[in-house]
Parts: sequence; C-alpha cells; structure tokens
Amino acid sequence: MLELVDVCSGYGGAQVLFDVSFTVAPGEVVAMLGRNGAGKSTTLKTIAGLVRTTRGEIRYHGQRLERLPAYRVARAGIGYVPEERRIFSELTVAENLEVGRRESARANHGKPPWTVERALALFPALAGLVHRGGGQISGGEQQMLTIARTLMGNPSLLLLDEPGEGLAPMIVQRMLDALKTLKAEGLPMLVSEQNPHFTQALADRVLIMESGALRYNASVREFDSDPGVRSRYLAV
Repeated sequence: MLELVDVCSGYGGAQVLFDVSFTVAPGEVVAMLGRNGAGKSTTLKTIAGLVRTTRGEIRYHGQRLERLPAYRVARAGIGYVPEERRIFSELTVAENLEVGRRESARANHGKPPWTVERALALFPALAGLVHRGGGQISGGEQQMLTIARTLMGNPSLLLLDEPGEGLAPMIVQRMLDALKTLKAEGLPMLVSEQNPHFTQALADRVLIMESGALRYNASVREFDSDPGVRSRYLAV
C-alpha cells in the first residue's frame, strides 16, 4: 500500500532522513517511536509532501508521490494529522469539519463516507461543541477535531503525528479508543509517538527512528518481548 525506498529528505541544505525504507500494508497500524529529534515528524511530513524528498521513492498504491505537492498527496488518499493541530480558531467546530469535507479518491470498500454526524459519533465530546469556536475548546478537544476534520476528507491512509502529546490521560484514552475503532474498520495508520504504551495498545508493528535513520522494524509482539530495545533506543 505505502512503500518508502531509501528515502532521504531535509530542510534547506540540512539532511534529516537517511535512506529510510519501510511499508504500511492494507489495514495495518504501524507505530513510529523514537526520541525527540529522531526524524519521526520529518518522515510523516516527507510522505505528506511537506518536506522535499532529495533521494529515494515513496509509492502509494503504486503511484509515485515523492515529487508531488502536498495537495496532490492528499488527493491520492493520504490524510495527515499534524502535531500542531492547525485548526481554524475563528471557525466553529462544525465549520472546521466542513472545511475538511472531500469525496474519497478511492473506493470505500462498502464503508460509508465520513459526515459530520459520523465524525461526532466517533468523538462524542465534540457533539455539544459544534457551534463553539475552534479557539474556544480545550487542547484535547482540538486534537479530536483535527483528526475528525482529516477524516472528513475520506482518506485511505492516516498519518498521525504525536496524537497523545501533552494531553491528560483520560483524553489520551478517548483518543486511543477512537483510533481503535478506525483500526477495526480497516483504516491503515502510521502513527508517530513517544509513548510506547499508547502505540502498543494500537499498533501491529513498531518502527524505531534514531538520528534520521530507521534502526528497528518488528512486530509489536517482538517489541514487547525485547526490553533491551527500549533501553537502547527510547530511554532518556
């Protein structure tokens, strides 16, 4: 479905990613772990077309993406949820959702398209806030809104950058429950996280980034059974 082959990218003259290669299979949830500055966010932004690929290939359903602008990557079916959220604070929750509405670029395989009603059912905490401004809701509610707005574009792959960062444990659990629902519906995801417990509860496979390179690629079961991996790559 998604395949990166020896991808290098960076900002200006500074290279950040070095020969990164991995795949995300249909229906699979892949967690990307690593310390701050490891290259997780840059990997997602490179896939989304926000950071220029200097070498390598990014393929999605066989289509080459590495030279496409971000809007064409989105049209290909890739939804990106940035760490910064980037909601429209002057618009209401309902209006933010409508801004994200777009017909699916691919067949939904029998699944209903995303509507405001369906998005609110996934995130019930937003249901009573539809007329409130995006800048007047909490950080956790904004994160839910960002994911819901991205889903309104009917993506066939979801990229999530630190969805649980800075949120209260109760909100993180609600977020995790919603993402589990999406997984059960067969939506593949690539999730960047620093919290291994969050990703262990959701992912099928774990990638670990260090200094812009992929150092580890294994199933969640293998990751769970090897505590040395955490101390080597994730311990502060």
